[in-house]
Amino acid sequence: MNEPTILVVDDEPSISEVVSIYLRRAGYQVTVARDGQEALDALEKGPPDLVILDLMLPEVDGLEITRRLRAEGDTPIIMLTARREEADRIAGLEMGADDYVVKPFSPQELVSRVKAVLRRTRGPGPTGAERPLVFDDLCIDPKTRLVEVAGDEKSLTAKEFDLLWVLARHPRQVFNRDQLLDLVWGLTEYVDPSTVTVHVRRLREKIETDPSHPHHIQTVWGVGYKFEP
Repeated sequence: MNEPTILVVDDEPSISEVVSIYLRRAGYQVTVARDGQEALDALEKGPPDLVILDLMLPEVDGLEITRRLRAEGDTPIIMLTARREEADRIAGLEMGADDYVVKPFSPQELVSRVKAVLRRTRGPGPTGAERPLVFDDLCIDPKTRLVEVAGDEKSLTAKEFDLLWVLARHPRQVFNRDQLLDLVWGLTEYVDPSTVTVHVRRLREKIETDPSHPHHIQTVWGVGYKFEP
């Protein structure tokens, strides 16, 4: 099996070099881009298995790269952000980034995040033995990881699909955000619970007829979320 390929996009050589060293030690193939345009040029040659992307970049910023990546596919994205960039971080998650790491960070922590994201996107997720779930006009197929609404195929990121699958497999069961973080993200490191809120919002926009009045993914105020079949 080929080593997973990772594109590291950061304009600070000290960061990209250290990150590359740790990733290669962990068994990954690494390509480095120093600015947004270099990143786009690298992506044109073929999508990597994962992108580590700084938000603040010269030429083309990280949010624009995220937008373009999501317009073309579901390549996993881990954002690198500074603490003062909270609004951009939320915007990146809303565009479809899978995770984020706040600077300054431990290279070992970043490698663990990479492993966790790749586990989710390559598996295990739903097993091939599980049958599709069908609710009215909503169909969720775990074998192909495809979601259709009234026959119209919806493009979900790996984490969006896993979140929908967890909720839909337990209809009417209420999950709080910490439970969903554990079941879907599965990280031992701290992840902001607002990440769940952002992903729920994106899911509603994709599968609900009226996202402001969702039928399937409902909020239980003061507790969390549930799936209404």
